Amino acid sequence: MTDSNAHDFKRSMQQRHLVMLSLGGVIGTGLFLSSGYTIQQAGPAGAVLAYLIGGLVVYLVMMCLGELAVHHPEPGAFSAHATRYLGPATGYTVAWLYWLTWAVALGSEFTASAVFMGRWFPGVEPWIWCGIFSLIVFGMNIISARFFAESEFWLSLIKVAAVIIFIAVGAAAMFGFAPLSGNTEAPGITRILQEGVFDHGVMPILMTLLAVSFAFSGTELIGIAAGESENPEKNVPLAIRATLWRLIIFFIGTIIVIAALLPQDSAGLKESPFVAVFQLTGIPYAADIMNFVIITALLSAANSGLYAASRMLWTLADQKTLPKAFSRVNQRGIPVPAILVTMLGGLLSLLSSVYAEDSLYLALVSISGLAVVLVWMAIAASQFSFRRQWLKAGRSANELTYRTPLYPIVPIAAFLFCALACIGIAFDPNQRIALYFGVPFVALCYLVHYLTRRASANDAYVNDSLSTQQEAIDAR
Repeated sequence: MTDSNAHDFKRSMQQRHLVMLSLGGVIGTGLFLSSGYTIQQAGPAGAVLAYLIGGLVVYLVMMCLGELAVHHPEPGAFSAHATRYLGPATGYTVAWLYWLTWAVALGSEFTASAVFMGRWFPGVEPWIWCGIFSLIVFGMNIISARFFAESEFWLSLIKVAAVIIFIAVGAAAMFGFAPLSGNTEAPGITRILQEGVFDHGVMPILMTLLAVSFAFSGTELIGIAAGESENPEKNVPLAIRATLWRLIIFFIGTIIVIAALLPQDSAGLKESPFVAVFQLTGIPYAADIMNFVIITALLSAANSGLYAASRMLWTLADQKTLPKAFSRVNQRGIPVPAILVTMLGGLLSLLSSVYAEDSLYLALVSISGLAVVLVWMAIAASQFSFRRQWLKAGRSANELTYRTPLYPIVPIAAFLFCALACIGIAFDPNQRIALYFGVPFVALCYLVHYLTRRASANDAYVNDSLSTQQEAIDAR
């Protein structure tokens, strides 16, 4: 083991790894499972609008992150940016929030995987599958950064292909080019248009924005991986552009297919809407194949999440706000202590043996969603502050290798949209637990940072005083 600094991480990730890592982090339970919850709550047209808003928000946030990540490519990413431009306490809180995002998301990915395994093995306790999947994901992260990147590339490729096939088959079924079971008439987009966007009111759309934000979380992984990528000045902007357009097409295309083919009262968290739609097509074994692909996709998302969260712990230790042990990496560039502690988040999935899987899943999604939205707000605020300081120093925006367009409109809009998503969950009793947990967590982070910094300052004062006394004694 060696003391860690930025150079201990291996710059071994290429552009294709960055793109697939980001897609791998995003395309998980938020798309494969909670999209059904969004349709159930907001209605077909409302769900499409909610995902369009989510796509806009993530686009704005990533424009902000691109400028920061290219100018400061480091493993700490937005935590380091927040420390530099918003203050050490905020940077400390952002790091813990992002760790919370993925540590809790690990539990949601494993819980959802157990739900899908129940299709084939209804008699096996869900916590057993959670334990097995935890070991698999841990193994993929512990070997090397290059092995992680390669495994994530191929896992992400499988689920990207699955989403493309789903959209193609679903669109064919919508317009009568592929049969539906029971000789059901092709619905086209009738089901989406038969209800207005606001037939359920504005509030249900607002309440689902957090679940939609959770679905898009993971895009920001590019910012973290920039510290371990080759030529970040070139690869990061290319990866951001490639990822954003793919995500918007995948998510909006998927939600349109699901909303058009799946009755609103059939959507929910008991079964993936992907599986339900393939059952409607009547294609032999299609639902089982999709079930397998989704489980693979969830492992991929958990794989990305463990990577991201462990780097956040490393950042906290590197900033000397966690014990030094967390800032160590092995000879292969792996922060082993940080990975081990982050795996504790995956143990939340073992509670599926005590609580109903769908209830536990929604609670975990809400907490993780709130945490990532707060991180996105910090990214927008950091970019706003960075550009202000850059211009105040007499520098020109044209000097930046990559710059956020339409400054300051983009960071301000990103911040306000994220704040709106946080407000929405206050009106949803199913997701309100995120506020009960998240708000005290943020307050605790600021308090702990204040106390630890004060203690460090006192220690430094005592040490200085003792040194001064010793010098006086030696002088005598």
